[in-house]
Amino acid sequence: MSGSAARTATADVVCLGESMVTFLPSQPGRLADVPSFGRGIGGAESNVACALAAAGHGAKWVGRVGADGFGDHLVDAIAGYGVDTSAVRRDPDRPTGVYFRTATDRATDAHEVAYYRAGSAASAMSPHNVPYDDLLTTRVLHLSGITAALSADCLALLHDLTAPRDGRPLISFDVNHRPGLWREGEAGPEVLLALAHRSDLVFVGEDEAEEAWGVHGTEAIRAALPEPDVLVVKRGADGVTVFSRSGGGDTVTTVPSLRVDVVAAVGAGDAFAAGFLSATLRDLPVRDRARHGHLMAAAVLTVPGDLTGPPPRAYADRLAALDDEAWGTLRLGPGWTVADGANEEVRVT
Repeated sequence: MSGSAARTATADVVCLGESMVTFLPSQPGRLADVPSFGRGIGGAESNVACALAAAGHGAKWVGRVGADGFGDHLVDAIAGYGVDTSAVRRDPDRPTGVYFRTATDRATDAHEVAYYRAGSAASAMSPHNVPYDDLLTTRVLHLSGITAALSADCLALLHDLTAPRDGRPLISFDVNHRPGLWREGEAGPEVLLALAHRSDLVFVGEDEAEEAWGVHGTEAIRAALPEPDVLVVKRGADGVTVFSRSGGGDTVTTVPSLRVDVVAAVGAGDAFAAGFLSATLRDLPVRDRARHGHLMAAAVLTVPGDLTGPPPRAYADRLAALDDEAWGTLRLGPGWTVADGANEEVRVT
C-alpha cells in the first residue's frame, strides 16, 4: 500500500462503479409470473462500500446516477449505510439503471435477470468527468470488471486508474466476468485479464477464470496472473486459495468455506471482497482475511437481498480466530450475525 496515498487518504476505501435500483421478486418463479417486486439497491462496487462502512471503515462510493427519483433513492440508501456519497455526480440527460431478477440461484438455468442499463448515467463515466482527487486519495481503490464492460469511456477510465503512477493507492480488482454485458466484437476476457495484470489485489472465481481465459486450477490461474501481490481464487464450496507474494515467492493459503443455510445466493462475492478488504485494512494475517471474507459472505447469504449488516467486529474476530477443527463445525443460518456467546446454537451444529 502506497505510503504517500495512505498519508493523504480521505477514506479507507473508495469504490467506483455503477449502482442500480434492484427489483426483488415477491415470490419464486419466472419473471413473467412474479406478480410484484420490492425495491432495493444493487451494484458490485457500492455493495462493497456499504458493507465496509457498516463494518466501521471509512468508505466512499464514486458513481454517476440520473437526475431522477431512482437516483435520489440510490444515493440516499447507500448513504444510509454510512457511505460517503459526496463524489457521486448527477447526469441530467441519462437515467439511473434498474434491473429485475428472479429469486433463484444465479448459477442455475432458472435464474433470470432483466437489465435496463443501456445508456445509463453510469455508462457515461470517463477520465474526463470523475473526481480523481477522490479516487486517488485513499488507501484502497476498489474496481470491478463490470465497469469496464459498460462503455468505451468506462473502459478508458479503468485503464487510466490502473496505470502505474507515483503514490497510487492499492488497486483492488474483482474480475466479475459478465459475458452478457460485453458488446458484440469486444474482447471482454482479454480486457479483464489486462486490467487484472495491472492491479495489486485481484479477486477471481475459479469457474470464471476457466470460462473467460480457459485456465483451470489455482496454480494455472496464478501462472496467468503473476503480477498482483495478492491473488484470491474463489472456489465455491471448496473455499478460497490466496496467493500472497512474500519475499521472492508466493505463500499459498487455502481456507475452507463455511456451511451456510442459504436464503438467497446473491451478493456473496461482493460481501466476500468487503470482508477480505476489511481485514486487509486491519493488517490481519491472510488466513483471517479470507475467513472474514467468508463470514461477511455468510451474512449476506442468510438474508433475501444483496446487503445486510455484518456481524459485530469482536464477534467476527472470535469466529475468525477459531482453530481449524472448530471452524469446520460452524454452520450459520438466518439471524446468526446477532448471535453471541449465550446463543451458540444459532451458529454451531
